[in-house]
Order: sequence, then structure tokens, then C-alpha cells
Amino acid sequence: MESTSETHELLANFAAPIDGLQDIGRRFYARGWSVGTSSNYSVVTSRNPVELLITASGKDKGQLTTNDFVRIAQDGRPIFDGQPKSSAETLLHTAIAADANVGAVLHTHSVWGTLLSDLHFDNGFLTVAGYEMLKGLSGITTHESAVTIRIFDNTQDIASLATEFLQLRDAGEPGLTHAFLMRGHGLYTWGSDLDEARRHVEVLEFLFEVAGRKTHIANAY
Repeated sequence: MESTSETHELLANFAAPIDGLQDIGRRFYARGWSVGTSSNYSVVTSRNPVELLITASGKDKGQLTTNDFVRIAQDGRPIFDGQPKSSAETLLHTAIAADANVGAVLHTHSVWGTLLSDLHFDNGFLTVAGYEMLKGLSGITTHESAVTIRIFDNTQDIASLATEFLQLRDAGEPGLTHAFLMRGHGLYTWGSDLDEARRHVEVLEFLFEVAGRKTHIANAY
């Protein structure tokens, strides 16, 4: 087992992405989107070969330290022995990052994302339309748009879910353009870089709350 200092040395050249992920952890924790050690985040640090820097399992996202990150390869295995255990959902990150246009992947466990993923599961999708905030998602230029987000059932078989995701994305599934939800679990979204991925989380979490509150109001009258 490597010492803390040796682990730190393995991450010595990754100060910028670590700082960025720590900042996101603090923001998302404060917003209630990543509490109780939930959530996981990653950044693509190399394309040839593919390598990701991902949060270690079971870490408080509001207090991530330099040693709370793991360097992993495309197959989800750690690049070096002796690193902390990576997130249990590592294979979802590598599946999403298999797209060369993806530079970062962020996963949150918000109240609204959790509730809506359960409420709309039987439909298979959550659709949000007509809001100005949609323009914060890449490729959308008008509020007269609709975004459809695929909802997967929650599972502990992450390898099978990652395979299903890849098959659907390769088939052109429209509900996987910006994000997906896991039933009773939370949101996965991504971007060309960490800033875009963070923006997508913020926009989608806003839209989830709007959709949830709208449903509540409609059912109250």
C-alpha cells in the first residue's frame, strides 16, 4: 500500500483538475446536490490513452482533499496500485467519456432529481420544454425547445448499465444528448470540459426543481 505522500506524488501534475473538482464539490454540497458522501465527479486527463481523474469512493464532496482522487484507465481500473478505491459507478464515467467530445462527467443526488426520476420512470423519460434556462445546455439556442432525459432503473450492476448506455447512445438515443437519470438515485450529465459539465448540472437541477414544483402546484388545485 502506498503512503499518502506517494499517492500525492502520483497526482502532482493534476493540480488544476483537482482544484476544479474540489470547487464543484463545495458548491454542490452547499446546494444540497452532493450530501452524505453521495455523488461522483471525473475529468478526462488524457485521450491517448484514455485516462480519467475520478473521486474516490465514500468521500465527503464538500471537503475533498488532494488524496481523494484516483487515476483510472478506460476499462475502469486504476492506473497505479495502492490508490484509494474509486467510485462504485466508475464504469459509467468511462462509458460516458468514451465519447471524444466529453471532457468531464458529474453525478448529483438532488431531491428534485430523485423525485422526478421516480415519478416519471414508467414513461422512461422526463421531458422539459419552453423555459429560458434550456439555453444553458450545449446546442440549444432558444427557449422554444424541449429536452428529453432518459431514465434508467437503479441497479448495483453498473457494468450492465454502462453497456446498456453505450448501446443506446451508439444507436442515437435522443434522451442521452445531455444527461440521464437513474430512478430514485440522481442525475448524470457531462460536458466538453469541467465548466460546461458544471453549467449543465446547474441548468438541469434548476429545471428539475421547476418541473417538480409545477407538478406539485398542478396537483394542489
